[in-house]
Amino acid sequence: MPDRPRAGLRLMHVHAHPDDESSKGAASTAMYVAEGVDVHVVTCTGGERGSILNPKMDRPDILAKITEVRRREMECARDILGITQDWLGFVDSGWPEGDPKPPLPEGCFGLVPAEVGAEPLVQLIRELRPHVVTTYDENGGYPHPDHIKCHEVAVEAFHAAGDPERYPDAGEPWQPLKLYYHHSFNRPRMVALHEAMLAHGLESPYADRLESWKPNPEWDARITTKVPCAEYFGVRDQALLAHATQIDPDGFWFAIPRELQEEVWPTEDYELVVSHVSTELPEDDLFAGIDPGR
Repeated sequence: MPDRPRAGLRLMHVHAHPDDESSKGAASTAMYVAEGVDVHVVTCTGGERGSILNPKMDRPDILAKITEVRRREMECARDILGITQDWLGFVDSGWPEGDPKPPLPEGCFGLVPAEVGAEPLVQLIRELRPHVVTTYDENGGYPHPDHIKCHEVAVEAFHAAGDPERYPDAGEPWQPLKLYYHHSFNRPRMVALHEAMLAHGLESPYADRLESWKPNPEWDARITTKVPCAEYFGVRDQALLAHATQIDPDGFWFAIPRELQEEVWPTEDYELVVSHVSTELPEDDLFAGIDPGR
């Protein structure tokens, strides 16, 4: 990887729950930290209503103190990635199940108006002054109500933070220069890894998913920025494992050998949505076009 001046650059990821920072963009995060970028994660909720997805952790004593446990997991992942982090303090909406789905719980993040949820984020943006902000696409990456709300809040805050007439009590205005959406779980990546597993005589964990995931070239074309970060996949995996209630070490997340991932798809992928600097697409760097001295 070329030697790039990183001192003074600042990156902010806005996520819905603890563990999202480790499952989306964690390798590129670790790479930027290693290069000297200040990386800050904003976690909108505490994950209070999240299911325990690791069978080994699915115990009454864990469930009884899930908020505390998930905070400790976040602290561990934070240390592994080398980031700083803030909680926005909203309450997890949970995943609504049923047909039709039930109303969201009163007071949860999914019901917070975007302009209300954005105010504490605007304050953090103005305080920390990131050059780049990342979050989810308009579908939330997947349609969890907290992910969709996180998208709405992050986009609102990105545009409002530089406007002195918006949120006048939230600090001195600061306009981030670029806004990206994560596209970690895009179909071309999944197809490439699936085919590589079959070529090596291994069972692919993506076979069933790909049967129902119809090609959408227009959506795939939204990816503008592929950040090479394969040498940090190991850090990503350690950060994932720190979220022990959410990640089964014997499950889906680690079904594809890391060496195969590094060979077949060595990037983490993003969509550039807004840029206040000149940059040429496609990119291989979230800071393309940004002067480190700004």
